[in-house]
Amino acid sequence: MMKIYFESYGCTLNKSEAGLYVNSLLKDGSTLVDNPADADLSVISTCVVIKHTENRMLSRIQELSSKSKVRVMGCLPPVSAGTLESDSIEVLHPREMRAFYYGALDDIEIREPSIFDGIPINQGCTGNCNFCISRVARGKLISRPVSKIASQVRMQIERGIGEVRISSLDTAAYGKDTGVRLPNLIREICSIEGDFMLRVGMMEPRNTFEIVDDLLNSYSDPKVFRFLHLPVQSGDDRILESMNREYKLDEFLKITEKFRNSYPDGTLSTDIISGYPEDDEESFQNTLNMLERTKPEIVNITRFSPRQYTKDFIRKVPDSGKVKRWTAEYTEMHRNIIKERMENLIGRTESIFLTERVKDGTTMGRDQSYRAVVVPGEHPLYSRIDVELVDHGGTYLIGKPLI
Repeated sequence: MMKIYFESYGCTLNKSEAGLYVNSLLKDGSTLVDNPADADLSVISTCVVIKHTENRMLSRIQELSSKSKVRVMGCLPPVSAGTLESDSIEVLHPREMRAFYYGALDDIEIREPSIFDGIPINQGCTGNCNFCISRVARGKLISRPVSKIASQVRMQIERGIGEVRISSLDTAAYGKDTGVRLPNLIREICSIEGDFMLRVGMMEPRNTFEIVDDLLNSYSDPKVFRFLHLPVQSGDDRILESMNREYKLDEFLKITEKFRNSYPDGTLSTDIISGYPEDDEESFQNTLNMLERTKPEIVNITRFSPRQYTKDFIRKVPDSGKVKRWTAEYTEMHRNIIKERMENLIGRTESIFLTERVKDGTTMGRDQSYRAVVVPGEHPLYSRIDVELVDHGGTYLIGKPLI
């Protein structure tokens, strides 16, 4: 019997893979422990999206290795050039993780729901962005069979987990290698019996543009959150070309317009890289204009971080003072957008799907548009409750239960 300690960092895909992988280890009496000092093996799933994060991962690996054997997975091993391994540290190599997608991932039993974060649907991506270390770490596209994904959805519902999350580096790329695209997968999942909600993970604009009409049609099922995570990265075509994003701003705008027209109450999430090489006042202003036009409810803003093994590694970056100002103005615009949106929702009645316990005896849920709503009291998870929206915090709404 082995005692296993587990930590996971980074994106939903990383956490989803890691949760399933550790579940695969929980057999023959092996158990999870809360303290690495009590473990025979510590598993850490790593992220390297920016240099600061990579440094944190390296530091944490060393800390864990002083207490137990460590197995490292995620995005760090492919970019570490074999420098991680030692007597106390072993690595799940990229070829092993890709092999995981060729069958080993398919029928893993969910033994410990508490570390289950979702279902990976494809590995790798179809893009070739000049800044992206994840593409280097993950490789080319491998899509899992619809039947295997649906089987794991049924399994998680049987385990009492009512929020189904499907994830990848680019969910819109799903099936480009098999011919069965994302809308078909969504429909198959929604046909499964049970009271659950489906959240579709991040999708890149280039591949989303190819399927947008069918995708939005599949979103009409009441089991699907009206949530679209579409990372634009810049609102300037010159910068998008420099990034090798393989789409123009107009394509992003057409997708968001169709989404808003189909689901006016939906939630749009996007990502912006601030201070990319060649960014200037014009590209900054164009990106501000894009935010003002599309009014995304969620904006993830990251300062450009040159990553080894990418084409952008040696490129000159803008002055740090400018980047700091641009980042602050992006943040302020988004703060105003979300404040206005939340204030306009106060007084509405919503049906909330409860998903997790939060602090001070409250429960958090999601409305149909995946907005976070906190309600007082401890309510059964994955049940539904009608609330009146009475207030809001910085990024969430506060609901009063209607009895």
